[in-house]
Amino acid sequence: MGRQHGVAQSAWRTRFAGRLAIVPSHNLLLLMPQTYMNESGASVAPCAAYYDIPPQRILVVCDDINLPFGRLRLRRAGSDGGHNGLKSVIAALGTQDFPRLRVGIGRPQDDAIGYVTGRFSADEEKALPEIVERAVRGVEAFVNRSVEDAIAIVNAYGGGPAPPKEEPAPGKSP
Repeated sequence: MGRQHGVAQSAWRTRFAGRLAIVPSHNLLLLMPQTYMNESGASVAPCAAYYDIPPQRILVVCDDINLPFGRLRLRRAGSDGGHNGLKSVIAALGTQDFPRLRVGIGRPQDDAIGYVTGRFSADEEKALPEIVERAVRGVEAFVNRSVEDAIAIVNAYGGGPAPPKEEPAPGKSP
């Protein structure tokens, strides 16, 4: 929900140990914590407190090595699932009752830290625009409609891309 929604690079400010942009047209705040991932709560909780945002209106978007690359999963609430960034946000907010959108990056064979902080493969780079587009559609549904609508959009087809539409056989009408 960045540039395509009118958030210029110049709109970002350093606040709450993160990069913050206000999107008045959507009554929205975007926050990218600049802490270590496992200290994200130190950014999210002060921002939420300052702007009086209830946890149910906070959508945390994070990577997830426990999901296959490109798989999305949106939940209304829940545990940290072993994700240290979510664990930090849960501790800082004092609740696990906030929505979270997990973006699968796949599980590495060995070095998890190097894998998570490393570069995408060429094939993964090619797949990213479609993955980001699906995630953005979910975020837009969360912002403009409801968490239930966002869950329905993101989790459709098991969190993966929609299957290709079948073309009718020649000479057959749809």
